[in-house]
Amino acid sequence: MNNFSRYQPYVLGLLRIVLGYTFMLHGMAKLFGVPHVAMFDGLQLFSLMGLAGVLELVGGVLLILGCFTRPVAFILSGQMAVAYFMMHAGIDNFWLPLLNQGEAAVLYSFAFLYLSVAGAGAFSIDNRGQAVSA
Repeated sequence: MNNFSRYQPYVLGLLRIVLGYTFMLHGMAKLFGVPHVAMFDGLQLFSLMGLAGVLELVGGVLLILGCFTRPVAFILSGQMAVAYFMMHAGIDNFWLPLLNQGEAAVLYSFAFLYLSVAGAGAFSIDNRGQAVSA
């Protein structure tokens, strides 16, 4: 297994980029309607969902770039925890995200929490000029 550990910073960087991209898409859908999601039609910028869209768009871009990764990921982890408790936990069983449609919120929250502790990994502005090592 030690042979695979040398890839850790690269896989961490790839995880950060993919999380940032998919999260950025949520913000783009809310703020710009691209990709179009009907439930976001008529969304007001100065609303809770509008604020979420700004956090998703800006936070996603910053994660893709690997810029301020730890604080951005920590904030986004909190955003997703709040989203779970406000939007999903009360729908059905609190302990069953499969039933209350909260799986994505839970997974995003813990993935962002991991990034806030692990850092940006490879391919990031945060780590430019530093040697990548496991």
